[in-house]
Amino acid sequence: MSSTTAAAKPRLTTSAMIASLAAPGQRTKPAPFGNALTALAAQNPDIVGLSADLAKYTDLHIFAKAYPERFYQMGMAEQLLMSTAAGLAREGAIPFATTYAVFAARRAYDFICLAIAEEKLNVKIICALPGLTTGYGPSHQATEDIAIFRGCPNLTIIDPCDAHEIEQAVPAIAAHQGPVYMRLLRGNVPLVLDEYGYKFQIGKAALLRDGAEALVISSGFMTMRALEAADLLAKDKVGAAVLHVPTIKPLDEAKIIEEAAKPGRIVVVAENHSIVGGLGEAVAGLLLRNGINPVFRQIALPDEFLDAGALPTLHERYGISAEAVARQIKGWL
Repeated sequence: MSSTTAAAKPRLTTSAMIASLAAPGQRTKPAPFGNALTALAAQNPDIVGLSADLAKYTDLHIFAKAYPERFYQMGMAEQLLMSTAAGLAREGAIPFATTYAVFAARRAYDFICLAIAEEKLNVKIICALPGLTTGYGPSHQATEDIAIFRGCPNLTIIDPCDAHEIEQAVPAIAAHQGPVYMRLLRGNVPLVLDEYGYKFQIGKAALLRDGAEALVISSGFMTMRALEAADLLAKDKVGAAVLHVPTIKPLDEAKIIEEAAKPGRIVVVAENHSIVGGLGEAVAGLLLRNGINPVFRQIALPDEFLDAGALPTLHERYGISAEAVARQIKGWL
């Protein structure tokens, strides 16, 4: 091949390091968790931070720099991380223990269950890379974390949508008595919910927009995708409501039943999680137990180990991009 031909056809490359969920030009906010926790710690001396050698990658390094005497670097030992957090909680501290979601769910579950949840200790477990938010493949993609933690008694589970919600969730879970598992979006996190006048409350769902043809029940960044998909569907005269459910456990059962019971709409649950054991199955069980029988569909990650690669490519491949969400809903109507 001549150099002229090679120059005319540059090689296209992608990277698993492409980890931003923001579209080009979308508003973002840097490190909402790290900044919110640091601001809260200025008012509450009981707050401490712990990391399993991942402070930089959970945005906890901001807290560590501001309060080095209240920061504990536990090394690559997630079981020790959770046990130490339990001990600090017993002494009256409010520990924020951070790591990747795969490591908390797969490596440290027994310690979380018995050392923290069984004792109802005031530990906040904050975990980055939930679901398909990294292109590093199955070793880092926590596609089953909610399924694992939903089975743990006493544990509140939060899946925030954007930077606005994370900033509000941090003081809310600090004030909540008892253990909390929160999925974390870190780095430059999109801003979405501030445009809707949204206020986070533990255990509460919020209807962000209404629509006559479909109801999308979503959590995490899939609420952002659902809102984007609703805009696409509106161009085709399809009205899609979006019910944001940031608290996976306990569910806002009354609000979900109220919206799902409205006639004439299909109900679609959209989540950044395996189709097994997450929000979709939680909502399906709730509706079935209460005699609510709409046309029900799920948009979720498949029950398989996912590929590595660039996030935009993977999100389209596995059906959780805004365009893929809109196509699926339109096809079901």
